[in-house]
Amino acid sequence: MKQRFPARAPALIIATILMIGALWAPDAGAADTARISFQIATGSPSGTFFPVGEAIAGLISHPPGVNRCQNSDVCSPAGLIVSARTSEGAADNLIAVNRGDVESGLAQSDVIAAAVKGQGVFKKLGPQSHVRVIASLFSEQVHLVVAASSKIKSVNDLRGKRVSLGSEGSGVDITAAEILAGFRLPPGRIKASHDDIFAAAALLKQGKLDAFFAVGGVPLDAVRDLISEGKARLVPIDRPGRDRLLKAVPSLSAGAIAAGSYGDGGVIPTVSARALWIVRDSEPDALVYGMTRALFSPKNRDALTASHPSAREIALTNAAQSPPAPLHPGASRFYLESGKLR
Repeated sequence: MKQRFPARAPALIIATILMIGALWAPDAGAADTARISFQIATGSPSGTFFPVGEAIAGLISHPPGVNRCQNSDVCSPAGLIVSARTSEGAADNLIAVNRGDVESGLAQSDVIAAAVKGQGVFKKLGPQSHVRVIASLFSEQVHLVVAASSKIKSVNDLRGKRVSLGSEGSGVDITAAEILAGFRLPPGRIKASHDDIFAAAALLKQGKLDAFFAVGGVPLDAVRDLISEGKARLVPIDRPGRDRLLKAVPSLSAGAIAAGSYGDGGVIPTVSARALWIVRDSEPDALVYGMTRALFSPKNRDALTASHPSAREIALTNAAQSPPAPLHPGASRFYLESGKLR
């Protein structure tokens, strides 16, 4: 897989240091506070990862002199300045975090599981052994989007069709391959292409593509636009292939796209991954502890959930459940103190 992250590339950084300028206030000790730069690699600015990552960055940052951070559990350790950074998505984020090119990132559960085992697109790179988990955040639904005029009603109906599996080496590509394997549909039996969601949507609209896979929190803008224009519809990812898939890939789970998510359509059975915040194992325990505590501060809840509908799922109750990679010790300490680990 092509590595797309230059080390600490400033061109990809979108800073989210301040949420509101009025929060700044003089602080006698501010000039003496060491500043710590910390990044969260996310994804496309129009996807789910970026707005959530940007909100987390703004909420947990603790620049010198910010009034709201006088309450110790609202912000991270003093001097921490967090920024959200665009990226090519989950797979690139995992590679960048493992290599130390970025401190942390967002990634989906099945891609993390493949990365730590060195499977799939990570086979040539080997196990990504420096990846640790801070928190499980929210679910991401797999969308199988097909042309409205097509006769595709199931995954198996993709045989012989023109199907985009997401950008090559991306998280979507990994998940799509897992789904095809679960439904016993060899990649050679479809006319596969690799396009990002916007290119795939454009090709489907032009009649040059029959279907594409997408993974993300509902609603996805590109999918919503196609369906509202009458150009596309969603196809269920359901039994019996789904049962085989979930047995083979336990980091995925049975899920559904709720009725009304895209116009007046009904419930669509599918599979879901979890979006997780990952970090490199070399990050200090105290720093990760402080960030985890700030993430789940009740005082940050309203601003966090306003960032994207998917962020409403972020909750302490399931933050440490069944991580696909080891928890970072700093995060583990917070969950132990909160009674969420034994």
